[in-house]
Amino acid sequence: MLEISVNNRVVEAKEGDTILQALERVGINIPTLCYMKGLLPSGACRICVVECEGARGLIPACSYPVVNGMKIKTNSKRVIDARKTIIGLLLAGHPDDCLYCVRNGNCELQKLAEEYGVRERRYPVTATKAGLDITSPSIIRDPAKCILCGKCVRMCEEIQGISSIDFVRRGSKMQICPAFEESLNVSSCINCGQCITVCPTGALREKSYLQEVHDALQNPELIVVAQHAPAVSVSIAEEFGLKPGTDVNGILTAALREIGFKYVFETSFSADLTIMEEASELVHRIKNGGVLPMMTSCSPGWIKYIEQFYPEFLPNLSTCKSPQQMLGALIKSYFANVINVKPEKIYSVSLMPCTAKKFEASRPEMATKRNIFDIDAVLTTRELARLLKLCGINMNALEPSDADNPFGRRSSAGKIFGASGGVMEAAIRTAHYLITGKDLTSPKIEFARGLEGIKEGKIKIEGIELGFAVVNGIGNAPKILNQIKNGRNDIHFIEVMTCPGGCVGGGGQPIDSDQSKLKARLAALYSIDNNSELRFSHRNPDIIEIYGKFLEKPLSEKSHELLHTHYKKRKVNI
Repeated sequence: MLEISVNNRVVEAKEGDTILQALERVGINIPTLCYMKGLLPSGACRICVVECEGARGLIPACSYPVVNGMKIKTNSKRVIDARKTIIGLLLAGHPDDCLYCVRNGNCELQKLAEEYGVRERRYPVTATKAGLDITSPSIIRDPAKCILCGKCVRMCEEIQGISSIDFVRRGSKMQICPAFEESLNVSSCINCGQCITVCPTGALREKSYLQEVHDALQNPELIVVAQHAPAVSVSIAEEFGLKPGTDVNGILTAALREIGFKYVFETSFSADLTIMEEASELVHRIKNGGVLPMMTSCSPGWIKYIEQFYPEFLPNLSTCKSPQQMLGALIKSYFANVINVKPEKIYSVSLMPCTAKKFEASRPEMATKRNIFDIDAVLTTRELARLLKLCGINMNALEPSDADNPFGRRSSAGKIFGASGGVMEAAIRTAHYLITGKDLTSPKIEFARGLEGIKEGKIKIEGIELGFAVVNGIGNAPKILNQIKNGRNDIHFIEVMTCPGGCVGGGGQPIDSDQSKLKARLAALYSIDNNSELRFSHRNPDIIEIYGKFLEKPLSEKSHELLHTHYKKRKVNI
């Protein structure tokens, strides 16, 4: 261990620590804007500067290694003045629209300005004249609010492996955007929204359909229907000051009815339906020599990734639509018939933890021949919180309520779809039943759980050893895809989730870098599963009923018409 002096206090540090790491460990706060835990520091923002005895100037705490015996000051006048100057310069190039900004109250630059008492402009305005990029169905890019911290660039390139945005130009004209200063819709962007989750200001945000949904709720001519995803009920509580991981499933259902949704369903129901189709497809491929390994198709960012970067694997993708789209298709077919209304009179809203779901809902593959889309609008968890607050909902004052029939019940297998490995775990449970006619003695599939980048396991079913792999975060996908390209053939089924952690860490979730909150959401989903009496998708009575009354059986002609689709190679312009 090393010993350093910090503000006249002796602090122990580890060999190889940066100053920031050493001080964080002992509870000394150093402000940062560009720093991303787990990645090599860039030192771009300089807001983390500290004073070190013997150094010619102030040094960045995020990138400077500790040396035994060094004497550091984190709160000297020189340090404070430097940080104020940096904040002032950032504000000089920043618009004065905080009251109207989606990040008002949750903006890192705003927070720093408040903490350091920067309350007036100290430098001439240097705001960029670059306009909004609203071309993407999922993400709005606002260069005027960009502080050039580079976190979005690093997330896109180093974590997600997409590299759709980067620094362009130099000096005062520098900005972050796709190559050749083009728009997001012609870039390699997969709409995952992870860039939004790390942006410290409002330079990146989801494209909001909040007004459209609110208008629909006020339209007496429309029957407005909602579905909410498994990960939403264990994350939205954070937006209302509740403990991370608090499951408000039933309360959320009640809240949605309170604000005017005529019918409320859980996407966990259609997650069960997805498993029935997907597990059946997997078993069919195994028994009939189909294309293997089969790959999940629930994550729309992953689908776009394959279309753009690995089109040779398109035959490996499951033909199943995602749970969002399956339920949307059923709502405008089976359910429309049940309530005796025309599909075009139903306004179907999906409440998702994912910005890519906005892109998915707009795909032409997700519309009927009459151009009726499965889903009319997608709101992220953040947008949903704004809608509930707009309508004056007090989450603490509502009694839990059950989802509406005929899609009212779900298994816990459908609920764990929100976790990385959850689709795999649910699929194995049902695939085992389809092959053997028996349920697994223990439904828990241990290897599928956790936050490792790639998780693998093998299971023997009827004497056949089947290999499974779970990819946690799209940036880890090339490793296993390239192995398969190079001849690896011991994997039969692969789950890929675009966002680290799965849907609980989606680009539409509450913005917070605290990983403990992500883990709390995961723990909540697994707790629901552990305490559930119904843990198998194929045992869900409502799933059994809809096959009996409408779909006939998994992979039937009707199922293929409504619940399956195909994808094709997508050109990447830049």
